[in-house]
Amino acid sequence: MQTTKVPGKKVKKVMMFTLSTCIWCKKTKKLINDLGVEYEYCDMDLLEGEEREEAKRELVKWNPSLSFPTIVIDDKTVVKGFQPEEIKEKLGV
Repeated sequence: MQTTKVPGKKVKKVMMFTLSTCIWCKKTKKLINDLGVEYEYCDMDLLEGEEREEAKRELVKWNPSLSFPTIVIDDKTVVKGFQPEEIKEKLGV
């Protein structure tokens, strides 16, 4: 699965499933950028074929409703949607 890594402080492992056109995804990326935290993201709508199917299978594990953004923290905690306070709390920042 193709991801983009954004440099920053390594406070936790952060993986986001996003859509390139989603305003809430853009707001979430901006929030995490502003916090200076390192994260990876996958713009699902830019993937094709098997790569898209692989990403979808991974996302379903964390969020069966396939809503965006889905933020996975340390491979155990999930935040669904643009939830600034919850994201800050889960990241410990």
